[in-house]
Formats: sequence, structure tokens, C-alpha cells
Amino acid sequence: MAQKKSATAGTNKRAVFLDRDGTINKDVNYCSSIENFVILPGVPEAIRLLNQNGFLVIVITNQSGIARGYFSEVKLSQIHTHMKNRLVKDNAHIDAIYYCPHHPDENCDCRKPLPKLILQAAADYKIDLTKSFMIGDDPKDVRAGNNAGCKSILLNNSPTPSPLLKDLKPDYISSGLLDAAKWIISKR
Repeated sequence: MAQKKSATAGTNKRAVFLDRDGTINKDVNYCSSIENFVILPGVPEAIRLLNQNGFLVIVITNQSGIARGYFSEVKLSQIHTHMKNRLVKDNAHIDAIYYCPHHPDENCDCRKPLPKLILQAAADYKIDLTKSFMIGDDPKDVRAGNNAGCKSILLNNSPTPSPLLKDLKPDYISSGLLDAAKWIISKR
């Protein structure tokens, strides 16, 4: 499913694909209300920096809370509108949001780590995936980026490497979105 602006003409655009929970906002386990949606420190600055440097910013998120009955697609849309409005207050903007509403047991083709939503966004916005990045706090995010042909960044605040990282190959490991955005800009 996608909530997006209309695509603009042009080719070879660059994008930064962002996971939502744990990357943009505090992960509260199936965020089902605006009151529980808290943007993490440094996120508005990071997104503004990416906007200012010509990157499209697109959210790619698994939202199985819909299939589990914790919240509706209408509620998810309200949360996403709140997120976008909150970021605009800090002169930052999200260009599009793509989400998977399915339960993990449904074996759909749009749930990360599968790259379908990233590939759909790339087609919709004429994005060059080799010049783009996927950022998230979960190994699924890194794998989705790698599977789509993007560079990937893992957000990891733990001083001890997780055993889940053993076979993971992110291009960069960062402590937060602002650090990740600065790293991306330094690599241009």
C-alpha cells in the first residue's frame, strides 16, 4: 500500500528510504495512536538535511498491526499525517510512505526484507537505487535495502554487537538518523 504524492518527471533521482518504528519514531510496539507517536531526537534535522541535499525521503514500513486488528488503515493514515505535519514544522518533509499491512504469516511479497515496496517507489519516482540508501534499526531493513540494490545503514545504539548482525552487511552502522544522514551527505 502506498500513501504518496504524485511522481514528478525526471530520472536518476536519489532517495533515502527510511524504516518508521525505531528509526523515525520511538518503537512502542504497534503504535496505534497519535499520542504514542514520538519522533526521535535528531530526526527532523536529519530529514531536513537529506531534503536540502536533493534526496527524496520515502518511508518503507511493515505495519502488521493492521492485519492483527490493533489499528485500521484509517488510523495508520492519521498517524502518518501527524508525522508529516510534525516534520513540516521543522522544515522537513517526507515525499512518500509505502507500507505493508499484512501479517508475517501471510507470506506476502511486500513485507520487508523483500524489496517490493522499495522497487515500487523507485518505479513511481524514477529513482536510481544504486545512488540510494535504506536506513533502519532492524536487520530486515538492511536486507530489504540490499535486496533492492541500495546501500544500507543499520541504526544500532547497542555497545555489544547483536548475534543477528553476524551475516548482515550494512554499508554503515550508525547510532542515529542524524549521524546516518551526515554520513550519506559526506559520501556524495
